[in-house]
Amino acid sequence: MDLLPTILFFGCIWWASRNTGGRTPTPMGPQGGIFGLSRSNARMYNQENKVKVKFKDIAGMNEAKEEIMEFVKILKNPASFELLGAKMPKGAILSGPPGTGKTLLAKATAGEADVPFLSVSGSEFVEMFVGVGSSRVRDLFANAKKLAPCIIFIDEIDAIGRTRSRMTGIGGGNDERENTLNQLLVEMDGFDSSDHVIVLAGTNRPDVLDPALMRPGRFDRHVTIDKPDIQGRKDIFKVHLKPITIDPNENIEDLSKKLASLTPGFSGADIHSVCNEAALIAAREQKLSVQRIDFEKAIERVIGGLEKKSKLLNPREKKIVAYHEAGHAVVGWFLEYASPLLKVSIIPRGSSALGYAQYIPKEHYLYSKEQLMDIICMALGGRCSEQLFFDRITTGAFDDLQKVTQMAYSIVAQYGMNKNIGNISFKEEGESSFFKPYSEETAQMIDKEVRELVEAAYKRTYDLLTAKKDYVDKLAKLLLEKEVIGKDDVEKILGKRQWDDHNSNFEE
Repeated sequence: MDLLPTILFFGCIWWASRNTGGRTPTPMGPQGGIFGLSRSNARMYNQENKVKVKFKDIAGMNEAKEEIMEFVKILKNPASFELLGAKMPKGAILSGPPGTGKTLLAKATAGEADVPFLSVSGSEFVEMFVGVGSSRVRDLFANAKKLAPCIIFIDEIDAIGRTRSRMTGIGGGNDERENTLNQLLVEMDGFDSSDHVIVLAGTNRPDVLDPALMRPGRFDRHVTIDKPDIQGRKDIFKVHLKPITIDPNENIEDLSKKLASLTPGFSGADIHSVCNEAALIAAREQKLSVQRIDFEKAIERVIGGLEKKSKLLNPREKKIVAYHEAGHAVVGWFLEYASPLLKVSIIPRGSSALGYAQYIPKEHYLYSKEQLMDIICMALGGRCSEQLFFDRITTGAFDDLQKVTQMAYSIVAQYGMNKNIGNISFKEEGESSFFKPYSEETAQMIDKEVRELVEAAYKRTYDLLTAKKDYVDKLAKLLLEKEVIGKDDVEKILGKRQWDDHNSNFEE
């Protein structure tokens, strides 16, 4: 009798495998494999639930749209390409930072071509059971061939497509991922252009993908989607402002231009969040339309977090924060390559920020050492101001010092801008596995050069603030009085900034 439960258990397993084995699941059909684990979790968009996104709904990525538009032409009229002997590309890798619109572009491709769209995340292929990932890949491609012409989109493909030597895991997780990747490679080799199935994949980390996945014949196109520049942000704002009831006296073109100038470094997702947040703020205040001030508040919310009205600073802490932010502002105003102040507040925001400052950076693609040193000096402005006015330092500069350290290491060890280290570039910490690509002696030299660089920048910043001490004092007192000041307030105290190249890029 003691063996009865064991016999029943294995009998159920045998019966389940007999009744589910050998069947290929479809999105509409029965589940395959035990408990349906081998069935693909891909979400399908077809004639019943069409993808409504079109290329006209996407802005800020014109080059990427042009690159991907070729797939639409091929899916709509494959005969004209096949007549000339051209083979349809099997797929494309869409790479770029989070929030830049990789998934949106893939959906728009399917929407424009009017074909079924199968969307799945790379992490959904791998489970705790061996063989599930491979089965799901087979199932996904089997369904795609039945629905052809169609588009498969694998989001976060780096979850299964990492270089095999880099994969680490315990308990067989590594082998399971490799098996899943191998099956994906086999499936991509197993269909040809006549199947009319295109595979698009999104990733934030194209550098970690396996070379076998990236070679021509699998993913033939590599499309990079960067964060939008000022013109791209303006176009994205125009798209997201359309459904919003804005002030009747406001011109969408002018408003988009102004908001684009206030949001350097924002992704498309950030811009959507700003527009939605502005509408929520206006609704909260029971306004009939969304005004410019609501958008400015929304930008502050996205950058700095929620305003913490309950987080009251004592008078001394408030004074330290004011002088800290004034130090940043003065350094940024008087150094050519630093970013001038746009707005600063000493009202706490987010989980830890005691102050909030927004600057007007110039969008550079190349940086000289002089530019980087000015940026480092500006980051040290808060700490130097505390030292100058209170003769003591606080933890308020923690985030600034992290940025300074990172940038200093990049100058010395990555950009080849240090005489003693020379024209050599090493990977960032954490990119290599266990071994550094340089000797202990070189490591000590790098540390020494970084310290000397930061000390030189600190001295330069301290000397500048000492010379402009009265300006820092006046700015800090105004900040204590008003709590929030803008560029016009700064200009009244510090005078017009000597360099106006930033303004031409970001302001009307």
